[in-house]
Amino acid sequence: MCCKQLYISVYSFGCAVSMKMISYNHIPKSSILIVQHEISTLTFCKPLTPTILISNQYQKRINFITKLQCSVSSRPYASNSVDSKSDSVRMNRKQGGSSSIYSRASLLEMKNERIANRARVYDFLKSIGIEPDELDGLELPVTVDVMKERVDFLHTLGLTIEDINNYPLVLGCSVKKNMIPVLDFLGKLGVRRSTLTDFLRRYPQVLHASVVVDLAPVVKYLEGMDIKPNDIPRVLEKYPEVLGYKLEGTMSTSVAYLVGIGVARREIGGVLTRYPEILGMRVGRVIKPFVDYLESLGIPTLAVARLIETRPHILGFGLEQKVKPNVNSLKQFGVREASISSVIAQYPEIIGLDLGSRLLKQQSFLNSIIDFSHEDFGKIIEKMPQIVSLSNTPVIKHVDFLKNCGFSLDQVKKMVVGCPQLLALNMDIMKLNFDYFESKMGRELDELVDFPAFFTYGLESTIRPRHRMVAKKGLKCSLAWLLNCSDAKFEERMNYDTIDMEEMEDDSSFDMNTLMEPRNDGSDSDFDEDSDEEYL
Repeated sequence: MCCKQLYISVYSFGCAVSMKMISYNHIPKSSILIVQHEISTLTFCKPLTPTILISNQYQKRINFITKLQCSVSSRPYASNSVDSKSDSVRMNRKQGGSSSIYSRASLLEMKNERIANRARVYDFLKSIGIEPDELDGLELPVTVDVMKERVDFLHTLGLTIEDINNYPLVLGCSVKKNMIPVLDFLGKLGVRRSTLTDFLRRYPQVLHASVVVDLAPVVKYLEGMDIKPNDIPRVLEKYPEVLGYKLEGTMSTSVAYLVGIGVARREIGGVLTRYPEILGMRVGRVIKPFVDYLESLGIPTLAVARLIETRPHILGFGLEQKVKPNVNSLKQFGVREASISSVIAQYPEIIGLDLGSRLLKQQSFLNSIIDFSHEDFGKIIEKMPQIVSLSNTPVIKHVDFLKNCGFSLDQVKKMVVGCPQLLALNMDIMKLNFDYFESKMGRELDELVDFPAFFTYGLESTIRPRHRMVAKKGLKCSLAWLLNCSDAKFEERMNYDTIDMEEMEDDSSFDMNTLMEPRNDGSDSDFDEDSDEEYL
C-alpha cells in the first residue's frame, strides 16, 4: 500500500497552524479508514489586535486548504468499518432507532410479537371450544394455521373437542415429528384402526413418546414374556398404558412375584395376554395383599396361583372395595365360613360382583317359586355359586320340567338343594336322561330325589353302559353307587361280589386338590377372536 503525506503550514502573526493530510491510493480491506486527518479543522490563534493582515500569498494558501477540507469532508463513504458501524449504532441509540438486532428495543419487539402470536392461537382454540389454560409454558405453533392443522389431524383420528380438553397437552405434539411416527409404529405392529380412537382416549401420552427410546423396548419386553407376536397388538389395545411403564419398575416385579407364588412360567404369556393390567399393578399394594387375603380364607397359595392362571382378571377386583364386602355378604346369606374358600374357588368372579344386591334379588326370586329357608339358600350357593348370576327364565323352565316329571314341590325343593345344577342344565339332556330312567331302568322317582345329580351325567358315555353292566351281573345298587365314581373305580367294582356302601363317594363338596393340578391345555393364541378389520 502506498500513501502520500501532505503537510501544510500556515503562519499568522506568530501563531503557527499545521495539518497533515494522508491519502491512500489502494485499500485492500473495507475495514481500513479511507481518510484520516490529525487535525480535522483549521485552528487559528486570536490576533493581538482586532485588525488581521494577511498577505495575498497566504490568503491563497488558506483558500486552497479550506477547499481541500470541504472536498474531503463531503466525499461519500462506502466503508463498512467497525468504527463507522459503531458510530451508526451510537447515533441510532441517541435517536431512539431500532435498526440493530442487538438493541433492547428489538428484543422487546420480538417478545411482544411472540405474545401476540400466542394470543391469536389461544383465541382460535377458544373459538372451537378448547380451554388453553393448561397450555401455559408449553411450546405451541407460532401461527393459527399450524395449530388448526394439528386439531384437524386429531379429528381424523376420531378425537373430539372433549377428548382434547381432557388432555390438552396433546396439542404440543407435532404432526410430522411426533404423531405420524407413533401411529406408523402402532400400525406396523397390527393395532387395528377401529380401536385407535379408544386407544388414544385412554393413553394420549403415547403421541409424545419416542418410538426408539420408549415404545420399541416395551414391545421387546412383552415378546420376552412369551406373549405371541400376533397377540401383542391385542394386548396394547386392551391396555395401552403399558407403553408408558419402565422396564425395570413395576412390570418386572409383578411378573417375578406371580412366578414366586406358583404361577407356571410357561403360563405367564397367557396370563399377561388375557389381563395385561397386571403389568401396572404394584406387588406390595395390590397383588400380595390380595393373595394373602385369599390364603386367610383357606385357599392354598398354589390354588390361588391356578386361579390367576385361568382368571387373571380377579387381581383387578378391589380388595377393600369389592372382595372383603362380598365375603361378608356371603356369610350374611347363609354361606358357612368354612365353605367360603370353596365358593370362591368354584366361581372366582363372585368376589368382584355387586354381590349384596344380587343375593337379595335372587333369594327373593327363588322364594317366590320354591320356599327355601335361609340355610337352604346358603347351601345352594355353596354347591353352585353361579346361581347368583342365573337369569329367571331358565330357572322357571327347569322347575316346571321337574314338576311335569311327577315330582312334588317339596321333592323339587329337596332336589334343587341337593343339586342346584338342575336349574341350569341343558334341557334336552335332562329329557333324554329322564326318558331312559323311566323306560329302561325301572326305578322309583324317589331315587332321583335322593340322587338328583343323575341328570348331570351323560347318557351314552356313562348311564347306559354302566346300567347294562350292572343289569348283566344282576346287581342291585343305588344311583349314587352306579354313577358317582370314575370309570376305573367302576371297573373295579364290577369285580365285587357284594356292594360296599362305604365306598360310595360324596360329591357334596368341592375338592380343592383338583384346582391345584397343573394345567396342560394350550392354544396358538390366547385371543379367540378373529377379525378382518382394517389395520392402521
